[in-house]
Formats: sequence, C-alpha cells, structure tokens
Amino acid sequence: MIATSPPLAESSQGAACCAPIAREPLTESDAAELARLLKAVADPVRLRLLSMIGSHAGGEACVCDLTDAFELTAPTISHHLKVLRTAGLIDGERRGTWVYYRIIPEQVARLGALFTPLAESIIV
Repeated sequence: MIATSPPLAESSQGAACCAPIAREPLTESDAAELARLLKAVADPVRLRLLSMIGSHAGGEACVCDLTDAFELTAPTISHHLKVLRTAGLIDGERRGTWVYYRIIPEQVARLGALFTPLAESIIV
C-alpha cells in the first residue's frame, strides 16, 4: 500500500500548501450530529461491533455471534449495542430469543463522507 501526500495547492501568497480535506465547512447542526456519531464509534468495542455487523454475511448479525468475539459480559455488549443503536448507526430486530443487528447505511456513510476528500487523495 502506497500513501501519498494530499495534492499541493498554491496559496494566495504563491507558496505551496496542502489541499483542503473537506469540501465545505460544517454547519453547527451538522457538526453536532457528526460529533454524536463519532462519540458512538470512539470506543474500540463499539467500533469492532460496527465492523463485525457491517461485514457479516447477509448484512446482519445475531447478538449471539457478536458476544463470543469479546471477553466481556453479555450486559456490557448489550450496552455497547444500545449506544450504537441510539446513535442511529445500527438497527435491530428481535427474532425469538435473539436480536439481529444491521447497519444503517445512510448514517455510516455520513461518517465516511466526512473523510472522503482526504481518502480521494490517497493512492492504495
């Protein structure tokens, strides 16, 4: 994997500087909403849970498949899933005794879009 620096742009004074990493500044409400989403994924367990759910076959994962990956109690995993669900990053559906979780693509895409301009300048 080869990463390159962002393309250089000329400043108003003629000196080279980095190209912007955002398309436009965030509004106050957008910043507040994105901060809420970022707080939800700012925990390693929640980030792993989100990744596991998003990469699970069929696009959804049973809580029974998620708990075994961690050395945490079931109530702790449930707490982390609740934080992700409250943030609107995942949704769940009870089927019998188990709850099946799936990613809400629009919300997760909002996180990705925040860094898209930066990602476009990196060669993989």
